[in-house]
Amino acid sequence: MPRILSNPTSPTGNTKPVVKQKDRDPIAAGMRDAAFNRSASFNYFLTDRFEAGVALRGTEVKSIREGKANLKDAYGLLKDGECFLLNAHIGPFSHGNTMNHEALRTRKLLLHKTEIHKLEALTRQKGYTLIPVKLYFKSGRVKCEIALAKGKQDWDKRETERSREADKEAKAAVARSQRR
Repeated sequence: MPRILSNPTSPTGNTKPVVKQKDRDPIAAGMRDAAFNRSASFNYFLTDRFEAGVALRGTEVKSIREGKANLKDAYGLLKDGECFLLNAHIGPFSHGNTMNHEALRTRKLLLHKTEIHKLEALTRQKGYTLIPVKLYFKSGRVKCEIALAKGKQDWDKRETERSREADKEAKAAVARSQRR
């Protein structure tokens, strides 16, 4: 039952009830990502990013709201002027019955034709691929952020780790100096 508050500053002098809006799920409200690919920035250099809609079934949307999506091994594929999301794991919906979806099915990404042509031209270059970075809700619809990515070598990963450690140590030193 909603909590009713009185509104003392009503122009007519009457007190009208003000209904406090019910707190929404942070994932469904778009305040938090539904799924995030942590290994993407570790294994790839991410350059251009695109926002794409995802063609999903109803039980898939409900599973994403429950937080059952995983993008770890997922990648994008361009074929016949269309873009697809492969290996994205969306677990079965807890209350889904016989109409539940397959966890690893191929899903279509919805992009404009100009974006698809641009991605086709960029992925033809050697070493570039499409990697999904995150799934999130925007205006009640599931969106996927895909990035054009180039694979890192082992020495690139070590260099990234060294720079991350150096930044961490520098921040710690600044924090120590400010405490004194």
